[in-house]
Amino acid sequence: MQNWDYVLKFIICGDAAVGKSSLLIRLTDQRFLASPDPTLGVEFGSKLLDVPIDGGKEKKVKLQCWDTAGTESFRSITRSYYRGAAGCLLVYDVTSRASFMNARTWLSDVREHADPHLSCILVANKIDLCESADSSGGPARSGKAREVTAEEGEQWAKEEGLLFVEASAKSGQNVELAFVTASRDILDKVERGLFNQGKSPGVKPSNANTSALALQTPAVKQGCC
Repeated sequence: MQNWDYVLKFIICGDAAVGKSSLLIRLTDQRFLASPDPTLGVEFGSKLLDVPIDGGKEKKVKLQCWDTAGTESFRSITRSYYRGAAGCLLVYDVTSRASFMNARTWLSDVREHADPHLSCILVANKIDLCESADSSGGPARSGKAREVTAEEGEQWAKEEGLLFVEASAKSGQNVELAFVTASRDILDKVERGLFNQGKSPGVKPSNANTSALALQTPAVKQGCC
């Protein structure tokens, strides 16, 4: 007997080395990889979450997450995994302005290939690298300086109609919150009839055949981030 209310298909995208696989591993395994290898193609992870909804109730959802490679050579492969996705973590590194600027291209790709009602949350990762900055505003002891402010990330997310959170895959700060926030937005859209239950490939109620969410299996399962 299934013990969840919905299965939701998520994709995780963004530039290479922004911490996409680290976020997924933190969610599914509650651990951090200090020296991850690059993702080759696509990685897969699954997690059960309790998602609060209106009225103080909760829905149990099973996330099926596809972590996509951030290099151009795999772009044609990873785009195929966007199809039908109901949720997306669009990730950038707060110490890399280039990754923040490139998020625009990733968002365009997602909107072209995923479900038109997809819920996307912009995740500003690696805030742990900036937390040890001294009170005078000097660089963090890690040697990494913040290149994208929280205000700038939040403003762009607002302009694009995205959810927003700052997180750290290393410490785990706000990682589960990012997935819960996006999942709650999806469930709200389900209630409003934006996702056709049982027919939208990225949202499957427990009484539906959920195999459509996992038709594609990554040819390569190796490496992280």
